[in-house]
Amino acid sequence: MSVDSATWERFDRRRRLGRFVALLAGTIVVVASWKYLDMGFVETSTIPREINDLLTRMYPPDVAYTGEILGPLLETIHIAVLGTAGALVMSIPVALLAAENTTPNVATYWLGKVAVTVSRSVNTIVWALIFVVVFGSGPLAGVVAIAFRSVGFLGKLLSEEIEEIDYGQVEAVRAAGASSVQTMLYGIVPQVKPALVGLSVYRWDINVRDSTILGFVGAGGIGFELFHAVNAFAWQSVSMILLTILAVVILSEAVSAYARALVR
Repeated sequence: MSVDSATWERFDRRRRLGRFVALLAGTIVVVASWKYLDMGFVETSTIPREINDLLTRMYPPDVAYTGEILGPLLETIHIAVLGTAGALVMSIPVALLAAENTTPNVATYWLGKVAVTVSRSVNTIVWALIFVVVFGSGPLAGVVAIAFRSVGFLGKLLSEEIEEIDYGQVEAVRAAGASSVQTMLYGIVPQVKPALVGLSVYRWDINVRDSTILGFVGAGGIGFELFHAVNAFAWQSVSMILLTILAVVILSEAVSAYARALVR
């Protein structure tokens, strides 16, 4: 008596067809985007020559220029710090509104969701352009731009953390006679504190990088110096600025990783 051997397949015919259709649709979208932008193909033979020419102009970095960019560099770091702190303060009420288990009603829930969406849908540079018009050129516009852009990031992730808390602790605190503020401080905040600290440090790390380009639109920081160096074709100064920014970003990465390790 013969026994037919079964053939194992990871996906059935319906799923294979669905994956094929999805791949085909994605390919069509990519090709259509390429055709719409009419970019053509780059002459690759000129790329090494242009890169070599740029690197030759940027070497050696203008070390003497370091003294002139230390002030704007510190300003960039301070913009990131203050912007993150402001975002943290604003994101907590936004997160409480956007979380289903802490929002008072449907209207406030959607209000929180709209605040998160608006903040995240507008790029930091666009926020900076808006606040340069409102406050004028300078670091204040940069701080507010960083804060408004970060509210959506922190508010969204914090609201998701709040929705995952053990609500029994909140009810126990409330049953003991705690007010609304006390319930939040002793029933909710302790449960999301590790996530709150970790997300804040992570967002500060991102904001350090974002702050380096705010000067391009007049919102303070080292981006202002970089913008003028590029416009003046001072490539050795540009390379010094880029190396300095790289050093700050690496340092912020190290601080961020260390701080996140402490709260785990």
